[in-house]
Amino acid sequence: MAAQTRTNQLISAQPHSTAWVIQTWASFILAVGGMGIGIVYLPVNGWTKGYLGMGLAFTVGSTLSLAKTTRDRHEADRLTSRIDEARVEKILSEHHPLK
Repeated sequence: MAAQTRTNQLISAQPHSTAWVIQTWASFILAVGGMGIGIVYLPVNGWTKGYLGMGLAFTVGSTLSLAKTTRDRHEADRLTSRIDEARVEKILSEHHPLK
């Protein structure tokens, strides 16, 4: 029973606070918005602005992909770790050193 409680504690994840979510969205919007405004008002021709805008778009897209991939790998590692821990706990619970 103690093993089950410990496993349930490992499975539950701490959710993000509302303040953290608001701060992350605000910083993202400010960063992309500020960069976009900077590109629009940059004193260069349209081709250069377009190039910089595409670079910004690809940078944001690849950053989101990298963050998702990192999160997915971390969650997969946690699942593997929980399975391994459950196996060890099962082996330990079945093992009786006095028998």
